[in-house]
Amino acid sequence: MAVPTAPSPRQIGLVAATSLVVGNIIGSGIFLLPSSLAPYGKFALVAWVLTLCGAVMLALVFARLARMLPKEGGPYAYTRAAYGDFPGFWIAWGYWISLWTGVAAIAVAFGGYLKVLVPALEGNTVGCGIASIAAVWVLGLVNSRGIRAASRMQIATTIIKLLPLVAIATVGLAWMKPANIDSARAPEMSGFGAISAAAALTLWAMLGLESATIPAGSVRDPDRTIPRATVAGTLICALVYIASTAAVMGAVPGDVLANSQAPFADAARRMWGTWAYYLVGVGALVSCFGALNGWILLAAEFPRAVARDGLLPAPFARSDVRGVPVFGLWAAIGLVTVMLALNSSGTHGLVSIFNFSILLSTLACLIPYVFCSLAAILIRRRMPDAAPASRRDTVVAMLAFIYAGWMIYGAGAQVALLGLILMVVGIPVYVWLRRNSPVP
Repeated sequence: MAVPTAPSPRQIGLVAATSLVVGNIIGSGIFLLPSSLAPYGKFALVAWVLTLCGAVMLALVFARLARMLPKEGGPYAYTRAAYGDFPGFWIAWGYWISLWTGVAAIAVAFGGYLKVLVPALEGNTVGCGIASIAAVWVLGLVNSRGIRAASRMQIATTIIKLLPLVAIATVGLAWMKPANIDSARAPEMSGFGAISAAAALTLWAMLGLESATIPAGSVRDPDRTIPRATVAGTLICALVYIASTAAVMGAVPGDVLANSQAPFADAARRMWGTWAYYLVGVGALVSCFGALNGWILLAAEFPRAVARDGLLPAPFARSDVRGVPVFGLWAAIGLVTVMLALNSSGTHGLVSIFNFSILLSTLACLIPYVFCSLAAILIRRRMPDAAPASRRDTVVAMLAFIYAGWMIYGAGAQVALLGLILMVVGIPVYVWLRRNSPVP
């Protein structure tokens, strides 16, 4: 049974919604990505171009869905409207887990980046773990003050995190040496297989493009604001990513880049000196902090939309006087804290939880992308007043579907298996929630 609740105050405008998209996309991933892409050489740049095209297709799909159904919950709301309760729950289950495990991964990265400013944390896993937990709780308190405080934090951190990336993506191009880009590529890293594998890595850096659709109940003029924020935020990130990655891969020799733990900082040091190394390190910290804020916001907001439809326990649907889904917020904070605490006793544990969280987040976003790419066709059939799909809309939906399916292939069998296990675990939860519902 759906849970009736008062509507959330609409406090997010276009700037804040775009900042949410940009801030959630630009997290810790881009600051490490050039090192991961170094073995793919020129094929990594081809993969980036294809990722840009695919991400724009997906952004256009979510923009159209937001205009048709400006309802909070984003991918879950669209999947449920198109395919029914169980597929909607299935997507919601995996996506919610991906949100708070993603928070844990970003928090681990934040603790690691603190080593740039606090050398005593080098090799001190417990210290990094404490710093990670502290950051999560500080931002939990920020989000508990209401979505307006969280959105202000998101705008500020987004502006700060863009500065070093834009500097390298523009001025930094002067230090490019094209020969460096392909210098570390292994002979077997070529052709379609290399492009597919590299594209899966670049997509990880683009996850979050649907962020503005999730708190739709708090967005002003959602049927116009969400589509604009989604497309604009995706384009901003994709263009900055491609230019900055190319600049880094061209500025740092491939063999050095492949082993770098801070590729953007190392590139900045080669371009402008030691001061730039520390400046970019601070930028990476701010980037993680801003992404952490945005993902915590979504981890609280998302289950509220699902619980209002009776597909998650009722406490997730309740809000306080500020419109904050308190139970969902602190449930996510608690789960993240437990994960970080259990895995801060050794370096291997922290690295393992970071990698595991990335795998879950990637797969749990790819499956909604597949479902949502064609959802508009079914939703339109159930909405007699909806405008018919144009030929362009149909082509965009099919291209987005093909792209998302290709990314599942590129992510590999291990990710697919983890995703299947994750989805199967959710089935008993759905049965328990629906046990007293009338049979349709």
